[in-house]
Order: sequence, then C-alpha cells, then structure tokens
Amino acid sequence: MEFIKRVLSTLTGIMLFCLLFFLGIIFLGAIMGSGGDDVITVKDNSVLELTLDFPIKDYAGKTEFAEYPFLNEDEKNGLFNIIDGIKLAATDDKIKGISIDNNFIQAGLSQTKALRDALLKFKESGKFIVAYADIYTQKDYYLSSVADTIFMNPVGAMEFKGLYSEQLYFKDLQEKSGVKMEVVRFGKYKSAVEPFLENEMSDNNREQISVYLNSLWTEMKRDISKSRMIDEAELNTIADSLLARNATLAKSSKMIDKIAYHDEYIDGLKYAIGIENDKKLKTISIADYAIHAADKLKLKSNQNRIAVIYAEGEIIYGEGDEDKVGQGTMGASLKKAREDDKVKAVVLRINSPGGSAVASELIWREIELTKKVKPVIVSMGNVAASGGYYIACNADKIIAEPTTITGSIGVFGMMPNGKALADRIGINAEQVITNTNAVSFSFYEPMSDVQRTFIKEGIIDVYELFTKRVADGRGMDQDDVKAIAQGRVWTGTDAIKNGLVDELGGLDLALKYAAEAAEIEEYKINEFPIFKKDLDKMLQDFGLVKAKETILKEELGDVQYNIYKEVKTRTQRKGIQLLFPYSLDVK
Repeated sequence: MEFIKRVLSTLTGIMLFCLLFFLGIIFLGAIMGSGGDDVITVKDNSVLELTLDFPIKDYAGKTEFAEYPFLNEDEKNGLFNIIDGIKLAATDDKIKGISIDNNFIQAGLSQTKALRDALLKFKESGKFIVAYADIYTQKDYYLSSVADTIFMNPVGAMEFKGLYSEQLYFKDLQEKSGVKMEVVRFGKYKSAVEPFLENEMSDNNREQISVYLNSLWTEMKRDISKSRMIDEAELNTIADSLLARNATLAKSSKMIDKIAYHDEYIDGLKYAIGIENDKKLKTISIADYAIHAADKLKLKSNQNRIAVIYAEGEIIYGEGDEDKVGQGTMGASLKKAREDDKVKAVVLRINSPGGSAVASELIWREIELTKKVKPVIVSMGNVAASGGYYIACNADKIIAEPTTITGSIGVFGMMPNGKALADRIGINAEQVITNTNAVSFSFYEPMSDVQRTFIKEGIIDVYELFTKRVADGRGMDQDDVKAIAQGRVWTGTDAIKNGLVDELGGLDLALKYAAEAAEIEEYKINEFPIFKKDLDKMLQDFGLVKAKETILKEELGDVQYNIYKEVKTRTQRKGIQLLFPYSLDVK
C-alpha cells in the first residue's frame, strides 16, 4: 500500500510540475509579448566578433503559434542575417573592425564562401579584419584567410590537408540483421542506394566524388592563394606534407602571420582601435549585431517587395517544417507571394538534396503557376541536387555558388524487406488475395519479378518526366539533358559549362536579377515559409521525444548516433525518390 501511495504521489507531482511549467511558459510569453522587442545597443569604438560556432542555416525561420501569438518567433541568426550584419558593419562608424575568434564554424562550404565573400566586400571599407584560433579547422582557415592578420596560439594546431568524403556501406549489415532494402534505380551515377547493394564504392561513384571534391578544393585553393599570396601549387605541397600542422610550421609556410596567446591577441585589437591595455575591449557578437541590422532594415520604407522563399532540407511528401521541405509549406508560400500585389518577384533559395518525387513535382507546379505572373529566380546554396534541382529547373534564371553541389538527375525506389529476419525468428506471413496484384508490398516477402517490373516502369516514367522538365525549363534537348543526367553530380562551376546553371554568385546576385526582371530599384524582402506550430501538441510530445533522442545520443556517442539517424532516415523514405547520391559530408 505504501508503494502505491508513493507512486501516486510521484505521478501527482509530475502532473503538477507539467501544469506549472505550462502556466510558466504562458506567463513568460505574456511578459515578453507586452514588453516589446529587445533593443541591441552598439557602443562606440566596438569590434564585431564573428564567432560562428552555432549551426548556420540559410533561413533562421519564422514560427507562429495560432493560440499563443505572444510566443511567435522570428529568428535573425540565419546565413543572410549574418551577411546583412557584415554589410551594415562596413558603414557603421561605431564598428572599427571584425575579429574572427576561435570559430569552429558550423556551416556548409557554399555558406562559408558566401560569408567569405561578404568579408572581402567589408574590407573595401578600409576597416580591419583579424583572426585568431587555438585550432584552425580547414573550413575555419578558409574563412579566416581573408583576414589582414592571422594569429595562432603557440601550442595550437591547423588542419590543412585537402578534402575527403566518407561513405558507409550496409550490405553485410543487411545480411546479418535479416532486413534487406529492395532497390530499383535508374541512372548509372545514382548512388543513393549503392550502400545497400554493395560493400564497396563503384567506379562511377568514385569518379563523380573525385571530380566534385577536386573542383571544391580548386575553388578553396584559388581563394586562399589570392588572399595569402601563396601559389596554388605551394598550397598543395603544404596540404600533402602537412606543413601547417602547428604554429611554427604554419608561420614558416606563410599560412599565418603571428604566433601569440589570446591575451596578446586582445591587446593587439586594443592597439588597433587606439585604446590602452588596461581598458576593456568593447565587442558585440554577430548574433546580436544581426538582430540590430534586421531592425535597421525594417525601417526601410518601400511598397515593393521581393519574396525570398527558402527550400532547406530533404523534400518530403507532406507539410514540411524547419528541417524538411514539404509541398504544404512551399505551396502556401508560393501562393501567398504570387497573390500579394506588393510582391513583384520571387527568389527561391534552395539548399536541398532532394527527396520525394511527388512532392518535387507539386512544388514544381506551384513555381510554374507563380512564374506566369511574376519572375522567379533561383539561388542555390550548399546543395541543390536531384529533387532540389527538379524544383529549380523551371526558374527564369538559376544562380549557384561555385561550390554548390547540383544536378544528380536520376531516380530510385527503395523498400525494406524483412523476410530473412522473419524466417530467423520464426515468423511466417501468409496472404489472402482477391486479385493477382493485390499485394503490392509486404515487409515479410521479397519483391517479385512482377512487382519489380511495375516499380521500374514507374521509375522510368519519373525519369522521363524529370529530364523533360529540365529540358523545357533550360531550353535544352531532352537527349542532351540525359547525356549529363544519369544521376551525375556537378559543382556550380561545372554546371555552368553543361547548361544546368546560368551564372555563379550568391543571393545578392539573385535579388539583383529579380529586381531587374520586375523593373524595380528599391524594395524590401519578405521571407518565407512561416511555420505554424501547435503548442499543446508540442507539450504532449516534448518529454518522450526529447528524452528518447537524448538517451540515444548519450549512449551511442555522436558518430554512432549520426549513423543511426542516417540508417533510420533511409529506411523511412517512401515512394520514388529524387535524392542526392549520398550523405554530403565533405571533410
């Protein structure tokens, strides 16, 4: 009886805590909603701290809670918020320069290049940029190489070694577990399903990875060479022999300028802006300054609008959210933009490896409808491949970064089959049917030849439609599209040569072309999508979901947890897929 009392007491306590927690959120939200926005103050003689050690997305996102509007969020820490901050800092008399300090940047290569380009533009103001690190990752150094002076800790380290990509293969795992992926694909380079078919990388896959990695490395070397005045061949030698692996070698190789401790670096900053060593250095983080820049941009008075719609994440059939692109949110965003008379043009910013073929086609249709009434320009980010290219191909103009990964025009279908596992543990599945093809798919039975024939027929149909969409959108012959398709991946630089992309550049260039097409000079930007959230449902799901993910991550560790997520994501995909050939993890 005492045990039951204790259990009931514990349950009552938990329920009371949840109720108080919920009421606390409401109360805090009411206070925040009534208190107005926080004002970011920039002090005179400040240094802008460009520390980017948080996950950087193209679009930070806008969230609306239908029942609790005071909880609405409009984050300003996305890639282009940061770039806007850098732009404003160039003309802000209170900002004397930029410090890139111990970064560990969490951004893709194209995002990093966009930031780097913004910093190069900032240097035209005559203000300084300096960089310091205890440890320079390769991507950190690529960004920091724009600096006037690069500092490194005396016992620090630098990773400058070239690029590599690692692919996991699951064929043996399938045989051991008894769960096999039934695969049908079209395109000799369509390697998204290769890890379930083979234990080793195919020659075709190795070829395309090698080509695009070398293209990315060439771009990085070219930029670093120009900033550091080191010959590209010498940079290759430094990478091959690891001649920048510590501070002494890095300085000898002219990869850095000064070896110093962090306190000495701070003293150097004080000297640069003319304050005494015993005075405190005034700094403002880029996260805060981006909010300040966004507030400044709000003050612009103009009736003309350009809608920037972000397609970021894998494409799924459904509504979509901050991490997934669904035809629901994309369709609503495009419809709202084309029906708003103030919106004169649309820029679609794509950072997606693709996904569902059906969802890609539905988004394509909304773009086609929008294009009939307003210009649509595409700006590509880190990756716009497979379905990500499908939703780009009918735009009036396509702009990509040199380091963008695009193309991958190919199709596959994949379904899990647990027949071997079922036999191993003593499960036998029996079916009763009314018609010959009533069983279209069973987890407990292998795919029949008839089923495989029908699925392949559907995949070929999608491939034909995909290549036709590209041919029509790009003004190409369909056979010419097929010659560069087959699931092959291209960088932005190579995609220019084969006609998949019009020009190299970032979002700024896409906005420029959108304004020209709409025949406007001044405009404000409206960002989409706006994500709708149900707080009540979030609170119901919060405890169980968060606890499960946290426990798995703690038990498995980061590397194994990422493998688990990858396998889980792959096995949950349904229907025909237009997906990037492999997980993009360039190191």
